[in-house]
Amino acid sequence: MKRIHVMAAVIRGQGGRILIARRAESQHQGGLWEFPGGKLEADEAPRAGLARELAEELGIRVEQARPLITIPHDYPDKHVLLDVWEVTAFSGEPHGAEGQPLAWVLPKELPNYDFPAANAPIIAAATLPAQYLITPDGLEVPALLQGLQAALANGIGLVQLRAPNMYDPKYRDMAVDAVGLCAGKALLMLKGPLEWTGDFPAAGWHLSAEQLRKYAPLGRPFPKHRWLAASCHNAEELQLARQLDVDFVTLSPVQPTQTHPEATPLGWDAAQQLLAGFDRPAFLLGGVGPEDQARAWAAGAQGVAGIRAFWPA
Repeated sequence: MKRIHVMAAVIRGQGGRILIARRAESQHQGGLWEFPGGKLEADEAPRAGLARELAEELGIRVEQARPLITIPHDYPDKHVLLDVWEVTAFSGEPHGAEGQPLAWVLPKELPNYDFPAANAPIIAAATLPAQYLITPDGLEVPALLQGLQAALANGIGLVQLRAPNMYDPKYRDMAVDAVGLCAGKALLMLKGPLEWTGDFPAAGWHLSAEQLRKYAPLGRPFPKHRWLAASCHNAEELQLARQLDVDFVTLSPVQPTQTHPEATPLGWDAAQQLLAGFDRPAFLLGGVGPEDQARAWAAGAQGVAGIRAFWPA
């Protein structure tokens, strides 16, 4: 069955709201909500096809856009490739030029709408920021929490509380404080045994590669309303992450790092090749910083993750 190349747009407006449209009942997946777009024509460049579709559907002119995520998905009756771009600047007033209802919704409200199954990774990519802060090891708890507070004040929206050398009760106590600091400001991802997850319902969970290998055959350990991520380093682990139905991953190391000097770096080309067939948001990690964000986007990633590069001086 031929795969249909479909362009879709995450269009951001005032207050970070995202524009969605409801499909006509007569269409495939009729009655469900979607991100605006449509089928790419033969020999049409993706950006040109996106611009054409949005002009036809919404009456707007795309001024600024970049690739966000690419998702191959197989329905029982058709195979599609969703080529999703983020539109951050446009001219004109969006309206349902084909009679379709529209809605501007906050990213956190997207799960309240019924979308086709293939759209789940788009919702994740639209909700997640482009930078993922991982807290440094070796700090005393007051210094770590002070640094976290400064990072949140600087606008960090996604945090992994990593303290591999801290004994368990101390980490759990610190996690309670971190949950309070991040409330309403950032998504907090904790690490540790899955048996702890019930004690921290407001936090997501970031699995180690070892945990990923252990739990992948068992399926997703908790419902979709909680964020689940995993650390990946190769194609096999990316496949396990997909099997476990994680929401996003880190892929590392892209370049040499001080944290893991013994690890062989992937390099940018290999990282891009690994992400080419991956249908979840991925943060590139290892020897990268905010200045590499555009390069990470070009490689097919959600953005960049790091410790030193993102930790407040």
